[in-house]
Amino acid sequence: MKALIINCTLKPSPEFSNTDALIQKAVTQFRDLGVDTEVIRLLDYDVKFGTEKDMGNGDQWPLILQKIKDCNIFIIATPIWMGHIASTAQQVIERLDAIFHDEDLSDPDDGQFFPYSKVAGCLITGNEDGAHACAAHILWAMQESGFTIPPNVNAYWTGLAGAGKDYVEAGGEKWWFTNYTLRYMTSNLAWFAKLLQDNPIPTDLKALKELAKAESPR
Repeated sequence: MKALIINCTLKPSPEFSNTDALIQKAVTQFRDLGVDTEVIRLLDYDVKFGTEKDMGNGDQWPLILQKIKDCNIFIIATPIWMGHIASTAQQVIERLDAIFHDEDLSDPDDGQFFPYSKVAGCLITGNEDGAHACAAHILWAMQESGFTIPPNVNAYWTGLAGAGKDYVEAGGEKWWFTNYTLRYMTSNLAWFAKLLQDNPIPTDLKALKELAKAESPR
């Protein structure tokens, strides 16, 4: 069982990242659940803007895409900026759009997008409110791409309104709400990932499209 977490911090390695501090707690919990976890920062890769699986000109998104293909659990971790997900998190979502128009990213037999039978969740940090909107944005996009979204698979920490201390400075690692929602997330993701590994989703998308075509005069 393998998890991949993309840290969408706007700070390249090796700069300190509050988002990474929350990620590392998830890594520890996954380890206790028998899940190996790889953590990468999007900014450490030369990822081009676009919606194709490979934009060329040295685009390193294909390396990340392969990591997503190889994992059972996929998590986008993002800070909040101006009440929204980081631009890097949006870029991950945009690059996954290739799923909808690249046949190489679907099963040739049943048409399932490659994220089928994988699970997804999200982690969010920030000094202001906006965590619910960010989670809704990410999790909706993930289910649209074919990932399964188990219950309670988002965890977040936000500080007080206005400029204030960040996750680590404010002692967010001891915050009860963040800690129990993180444990909900890791436990449910691990359980559903194992369930789907043993019982892959059988839906034949190609067959369903044909049925829909037959009943749709427009």
